[in-house]
Amino acid sequence: MSETNAGPHLGRKYTGTGIDVYYDARRCRHFGECVRGLSQVFDPAKRPWIQADNADAQEIADVIRRCPSGALQYVATAVPAEEPDRPTAVEVDEA
Repeated sequence: MSETNAGPHLGRKYTGTGIDVYYDARRCRHFGECVRGLSQVFDPAKRPWIQADNADAQEIADVIRRCPSGALQYVATAVPAEEPDRPTAVEVDEA
């Protein structure tokens, strides 16, 4: 199932078990990380081209995090939240 401009995310929403995948065609630069990473989920020859039920939510999330343009995003209930290795810190240099 898909819908346009769902929630706070831009682009089209593709719903799967435990994960919602969002695709913003305006940001996509066709690097192909998604297609090479999970061709059973991301198949441009199919309609809809994202079949979010064709793989485990964790596998899909892993591939989406490799998208260099940020055109793919996800919201998952079946995947633990991504935790940074260390917290982000900003230091002001008053030189």
